Amino acid sequence: MISKIKTSTAIVALLIGMGSTAFADETSAKWIQEFQPSVLTEAEQQSEIDWFNTAAKPFVGMEIKVASETIGTHEYESKTLAKAFFELTGIKITHDLIGEGDVVEKLQTQMQTGENIYDAYINDSDLIGTHWRYQQARNLTDWMAGEGADVTNPGLDIADFIGTEFTTGPDGKLYQLPDQQFANLYWFRYDWFSDDKNKADFKAKYGYDLGVPVNWSAYEDIAEFFTGREIDGQTVYGHMDYGKKHPSLGWRFTDAWMSMAGMGDKGEPNGLPVDEWGIRVNEQSQPTGSCVARGGATNSPAAVYAIQKYIDWLGKYAPPAAGGMTFSESGPVPAQGAIAQQMFWYTAFTANMVEDNIPVMNEDGTPKWRMAPSPHGAYWSEGTKIGYQDAGSWTLMKSTPVDRAKAAWLYAQFVVSKTVDLKKSHVGLTFIRESSINHQSFTDRAPKLGGLIEFYRSPARVQWSPTGTNVPDYPKLAQLWWQNIGDASSGAKTAQAALDSLCAEQEKVMSRIERSGVQGDIGPKLNEEKDPEFWLSQPGSPKPKLANERQTPITIGYDELISSWSK
Repeated sequence: MISKIKTSTAIVALLIGMGSTAFADETSAKWIQEFQPSVLTEAEQQSEIDWFNTAAKPFVGMEIKVASETIGTHEYESKTLAKAFFELTGIKITHDLIGEGDVVEKLQTQMQTGENIYDAYINDSDLIGTHWRYQQARNLTDWMAGEGADVTNPGLDIADFIGTEFTTGPDGKLYQLPDQQFANLYWFRYDWFSDDKNKADFKAKYGYDLGVPVNWSAYEDIAEFFTGREIDGQTVYGHMDYGKKHPSLGWRFTDAWMSMAGMGDKGEPNGLPVDEWGIRVNEQSQPTGSCVARGGATNSPAAVYAIQKYIDWLGKYAPPAAGGMTFSESGPVPAQGAIAQQMFWYTAFTANMVEDNIPVMNEDGTPKWRMAPSPHGAYWSEGTKIGYQDAGSWTLMKSTPVDRAKAAWLYAQFVVSKTVDLKKSHVGLTFIRESSINHQSFTDRAPKLGGLIEFYRSPARVQWSPTGTNVPDYPKLAQLWWQNIGDASSGAKTAQAALDSLCAEQEKVMSRIERSGVQGDIGPKLNEEKDPEFWLSQPGSPKPKLANERQTPITIGYDELISSWSK
């Protein structure tokens, strides 16, 4: 009977309006069982569901459209949570799953035209600088206290979210609400690194212990050691990456290879005044340059070093097909069993990496691999960002009518609520709440997740962050990266020439924004060009070229690393 009722918005609306207790109880009970485990008791879950039901009554029968990129977490939202929300509130949700680039394109079009394409977006917090400067997204701090107060969940508990620092502008306002997060970390075959013969052979060749590489020199040695080695009847590779000239190639570097190399300044969550895009800002957070001649670092010696290492390792140590792959094509390759390590591996792949009967899993359900902090390059120093954390976050545009924004805001809060978040975290392994990360169910599951839980519970987590507020227009600037880096990856340009072109093009965009005045007194204000040596001689970034970019290799035992985190 329930299956027939739920297909009709009108009937659902009628039953809710009549206060059908039997229907509500049966429907809630069904979904509460789906949302196990939860950090809330079933009675607390019921109370939160009752709040959503009551708050949604003015919007019963509405059909709302939202968009997100296609990852496992959002698939669960689209297929399961949208259905649950409809049955519990009477608001129908179309949750479109599209490519990440398409999400940015749709959002950019809505910004440019004012047309309400979607009622809400889950887009990366990488756009925080864009949202803060253009002021076309509702700032949620004011929304929750004002126009959206009647549809803001009293149990939302903003303090429980781990990523709100990433979605807060320099004005102290929250512009986006995190929905899912995942980091790029170092991935390696723990079983191969623990093998006595491999350890002995490595020590004999390089003079130090095989272990988790702390710096790029050690990573390079390990890549060389494993590439071409015969293990379990197959030839293996010491590195995995991708190189096709494609939008995903840009993410490879802005997310945040350059900071790992040490290009930017120290600072949390992002380097200041120079960030991992090489963009410098002044004390008013106005972008002042990208090229070294204006105080930026996008074409600095550290940036050239970062790109050249990427090119060298891709050619020497990765499978031959890797150079023609995109991000999504390369992601599943380590699970196929022939890759020894990968510096740039997203934890979003964890769910697929722990499936039964794949080459990288033991028969007892534990992984043969582990994840750990990525090693850092020659220009890196303590306190500098060392990796990227994706924070896909709910964004409400001002061009969305208020009633539709309110209905969409209810759905957004539902899919991140404490009622459902722990279950969603088990499905997608993309954590947004401290309460979920620290739940006993993840303590129990931790041995089967290869270090993921240990990382998210560790103090090291704060050094992984999304793009910060230095970037004034993410959609316009991001596309420049893959086009120019692609020229270096393909061999059409040297690393230096590609980065010279990239920084100059970034400055052209920023100059146009400056002349337009659309971002007011928080928009770009480019410095006058100076001799690059002036900036290279100043403290911090941009940093002068090192006489020797080969560091003393350092490794650490994985178990020792995990022990240090627990302390």
